[in-house]
Amino acid sequence: MLNYYSYPHKTAKEWVTFVHGAGGSSSIWYKQVRDFKKHFNVLILDLRGHGNSKPKLKDTFNPKYTFDSITADIVEVIDHLKIEKSHFVGISLGTILIRNLAEKKPTLVQSMIMGGAIIKMNFRSQVLMKVGNIFKSVVPYMLLYKLFAFIIMPKKNHKKSRSLFVNEAKKLYQKEFLRWFKLTSEINPLLRFFRTKDINIPTFYIMGAEDHLFLPSIENIVKLHKKASLFVIENCGHVVNVEQPDAFNSQTIRFITSLKG
Repeated sequence: MLNYYSYPHKTAKEWVTFVHGAGGSSSIWYKQVRDFKKHFNVLILDLRGHGNSKPKLKDTFNPKYTFDSITADIVEVIDHLKIEKSHFVGISLGTILIRNLAEKKPTLVQSMIMGGAIIKMNFRSQVLMKVGNIFKSVVPYMLLYKLFAFIIMPKKNHKKSRSLFVNEAKKLYQKEFLRWFKLTSEINPLLRFFRTKDINIPTFYIMGAEDHLFLPSIENIVKLHKKASLFVIENCGHVVNVEQPDAFNSQTIRFITSLKG
């Protein structure tokens, strides 16, 4: 089972589950845990191969990573803790996993909070993935990761986010990185399906105004999906919860609280 940390609240009934992105770990949520545990039961977890969810022996002989198998890892933890329903907060690739979870187990998902969400790969990000695929076996993976981090988070005020993700990615094994990278071949058809299909679950997109690769497609999707809303944080890049934690926390807690009304 995935490594996880839970913070039960004395009186609150609602759960909030945090899902990090590729190359991150549960540690990226430390500024969220402090605020959220005042109001909710909180669950943070390390996706397979990340943080303290070390690759198991059986994974060594099972190289097939899919969005479905990684989503099933998350469900296993939720079931183990006997959580019947949760709000889910994701960042970057974690938002794809949450959307996939909502597709597979809609009764588990009370709402989706999508930070630095990915709903469409634009031309630049497609080129980035193709270049990565060509060089992934010959270029040291950390060099590739640093390049990706810089293209996704290029500005001076994104430096903290870049450093955090690069430092977390250093803890990944090369084999593990390559397995996660191969998931990119699944991304386009999955995202096309998510864009086409509206889902009857309240969805709050929270994006940085400087998230140049992914913000435009989120602005479009919010116009099409009935239960979707968007909040844009100024002077902020892709990793909104790290760059602007106070704005991220206040807006997302307000969104969850508003659903009770």
